[in-house]
Amino acid sequence: MGLLMDSVGALSLIPIIPFLIVYFIGRGLKKDKKKTFMLAMDVTTFFLLLSVSALFNNLFNNGFGFYLILLIVLISTGLIGGAQNRLKGKVDGKRLFRAVWRLSFFFMSVGYLLFMFVGLIKYISQAM
Repeated sequence: MGLLMDSVGALSLIPIIPFLIVYFIGRGLKKDKKKTFMLAMDVTTFFLLLSVSALFNNLFNNGFGFYLILLIVLISTGLIGGAQNRLKGKVDGKRLFRAVWRLSFFFMSVGYLLFMFVGLIKYISQAM
């Protein structure tokens, strides 16, 4: 169990690594380029979730990061599900989950870059 937790922790430090691993393995297996890219996004979203919540907690000195991201994802699910219900008259759970998960990838990637940049500036300013 310790090896698994250490591996997840290490891959969460730099989430581009799981993305590249999944992408190149998929390309090596001669899979479709678009499907491989989407699978890499899906896998990386989990590591981004852990990483962005840890960066948020570290940057703002609290333990609310994971719960804030979870709250935003749940609100997004409700909004997208409501829009899907208005447009099509029913909610397709699989498409809803996939849309929210992939939107989470995009926003958490931006959050990761932003929090890393701000955290680096904060660290450098405190060291001086």
